Amino acid sequence: MRKQERAARTRQGLIRAAAQAFAQRGYVQARLTDISASAGVSPGALHFHFENKAALAAAVEAEASAALRGVARDVYHGRQLALQTLTDVTHALAELLREDVVARSGFQLSCQRALGPELNLRQEWQGCVQHLLALAASEGTLAEGVAQQDMVTTIVGATIGFEVLGRDNPEWLSRQTITGFWRAMQPRLAAPGVLGRLDPEGRQQTEPSVC
Repeated sequence: MRKQERAARTRQGLIRAAAQAFAQRGYVQARLTDISASAGVSPGALHFHFENKAALAAAVEAEASAALRGVARDVYHGRQLALQTLTDVTHALAELLREDVVARSGFQLSCQRALGPELNLRQEWQGCVQHLLALAASEGTLAEGVAQQDMVTTIVGATIGFEVLGRDNPEWLSRQTITGFWRAMQPRLAAPGVLGRLDPEGRQQTEPSVC
């Protein structure tokens, strides 16, 4: 068991070191020798866990995907409005990208590399936004005349833009920035009488996710 735990720690250390290298230098410029040195293991130990750089990058993206699903799970609450859930998930995603280099690197890699259709973090986020807006429509909390697909495009475009800009300036992923975005968006989305029940600053909840 100790050997398995040690191997698991080594693998996680390599994933984190790779995420830092990819975030700082990009996928193409990152070198496996630098990643193994940063993780404190030999190049041979790296290749024991990962066949090549592509496999290591895929592991970073998989960890980022799991983290995205995790924050959605932690936020969703079946008794709150879907529009509030969408606001809260956006705040949680921004915090994750601010604080977790693996999530940040995974999103960046998803844009830089072509892994095929099986994993695309931005498409996963788009699917989550689309689902929650559809749920808001079914609740009757979406304003009349709102074009759902147009709003999906707007919200996904803006939040992915925050992610890209946040690589150089974390202020783009700050709570203040995300709150300002939702202060502007919620009045356009919410049906009459619903806006006063929404909090653009976000609320923390802990129940299973629908995303």
